[in-house]
Amino acid sequence: MRIASFFSAVICAFVLGGCSNLAQLSEIGRPPRMTQISDPTRTANYRPITMPMPPLQPPPSEPASLWRSGSRAFFKDQRASQVGDLVTIIVDITDTAALNNNSTTQRTADENLSIPRLFGVKQAILEHLTGAGGLATNSSDDSGATGKISRNETVTLRLAGEITQVLPNGNFVIMAQQEVRVNSELRELKVSGIVRPQDITADNTVTHDRMAEARISYGGRGTLTEIQTPRYGQQILNSVLPF
Repeated sequence: MRIASFFSAVICAFVLGGCSNLAQLSEIGRPPRMTQISDPTRTANYRPITMPMPPLQPPPSEPASLWRSGSRAFFKDQRASQVGDLVTIIVDITDTAALNNNSTTQRTADENLSIPRLFGVKQAILEHLTGAGGLATNSSDDSGATGKISRNETVTLRLAGEITQVLPNGNFVIMAQQEVRVNSELRELKVSGIVRPQDITADNTVTHDRMAEARISYGGRGTLTEIQTPRYGQQILNSVLPF
């Protein structure tokens, strides 16, 4: 069964690799193609977000008043507030982590057991019959381990997204996508998450640390990405080989 599974994985790798190679062959002599601008809610992997919501409260009635609750302008709030409105997302991630872990354990045990009399037989007779007057054991255990983790990541970008959904409690679902092509390398930026209306500033921007369920992706495809990515066969061998 393992051999059959291995060959199945190899065949799948060749098929996927063939599809990838065909896509690469179609772009020989030209830069990577950009995707067409489309409605993000119509993509195959789009799913509307549902979250726990409190019961809806009727808005307060303010007759003969020109002021709206939550407005920052006297006549109209210029911030994004409904599906289709644009909002600028600011991503500024500086993540540094260092962890050192050392552990050492040592244990020594020594046990002696004597039998002075057994069923009326004295220890001298037992020693003559067995060559020992009791039981003696000893053990020793010593182990040590050292671990170290060091990570430094920095991501800084700004991109415009749009509100794709307004949740029943008033929070916004925001999705943003941007493609940048430089020579033969195509960079794809994707950001999505949930924000509160009050976290959108007066200049219609929101920072990533104000987004719940944030999903931030910075990747791409092209000549450099292909060189840095291991081949499918190498990935399969690294996954299945036990040595």
